[in-house]
Amino acid sequence: MDEKLINQAIAGSKEAFCSLYGIYKDRLYRYALYRLGDPTEAEDAVSDCVLAAWQGIGGLRNEKAFGSWIFRILSNCCAVRIKEMIGTRENLERIYDSVTGSTSAHPSLSIELTEALSQLREEERDVVLLSIIGGLNSVEIASMTGMAPGSVRSKLSRSLAKMREFLS
Repeated sequence: MDEKLINQAIAGSKEAFCSLYGIYKDRLYRYALYRLGDPTEAEDAVSDCVLAAWQGIGGLRNEKAFGSWIFRILSNCCAVRIKEMIGTRENLERIYDSVTGSTSAHPSLSIELTEALSQLREEERDVVLLSIIGGLNSVEIASMTGMAPGSVRSKLSRSLAKMREFLS
């Protein structure tokens, strides 16, 4: 059943591709929701995935690989979204809140965030956690650590960049 639709989609049939989307949409959404922990982000990731899949389906050489191919695209879309989500303090707070509020619901995100934090040196990790988890500003962190406020801001920015790089 899927192979015929996949071959038609590879040949350029929008109707066949839409039928494939209908078959895979629930699984794609559940995966994205599990990875991202946010329904809106999950919907956006699936949307990005489907667009990329439609644009790239002509290059699919083995119709039996369609399922793993589309999930690989979705995994990459989720990784990009996670990288974007930790780009700001507010988003990282939201990620942390969703993870700590219900770690069993989003264990992969918890693992990814923990792994990203583990890539930082202790001082960098402290700055990130004090800012994100503790909600402290650079002046407050500076008074606790003995660094200048500008150094705290620089260290926070560089640390978040390292985390984004690790997650990509």
